[in-house]
Amino acid sequence: MIKKKSSGFEDLEVWQKTIELTEIIYNVSRSFPVEELYGITSQMRRSAVSIASNIAEGSARKSRKDFARFTAIANGSAAELKTQLYIAHRIKILSKDDFEEAFEKINVIGKMLKGLHKHLKTINH
Repeated sequence: MIKKKSSGFEDLEVWQKTIELTEIIYNVSRSFPVEELYGITSQMRRSAVSIASNIAEGSARKSRKDFARFTAIANGSAAELKTQLYIAHRIKILSKDDFEEAFEKINVIGKMLKGLHKHLKTINH
């Protein structure tokens, strides 16, 4: 793992958990059928990356209001990824164990994002 001087978002536990989730998604999707590379494989990876990216971008914004907006966008990407997990599991390209591991992480991340969003909105007023 590359260690760099923190610029802020790297210290957020929710961002760290999202990076872990993204790793999981990349690892489990490696075994998906090749014909899904530009389908659900790509969608799942993009959704996972989007969660972490929106947290990072929001934290770099000048206002808490902007940060709150980006946490809401990140939460939307988490909902997308949940849907994609359901689909991958139902079409039998994602095992029950992998589904449950990723789903549990997304639920934790979702709760953290909602809490962060609420906190940012509360201290704005």
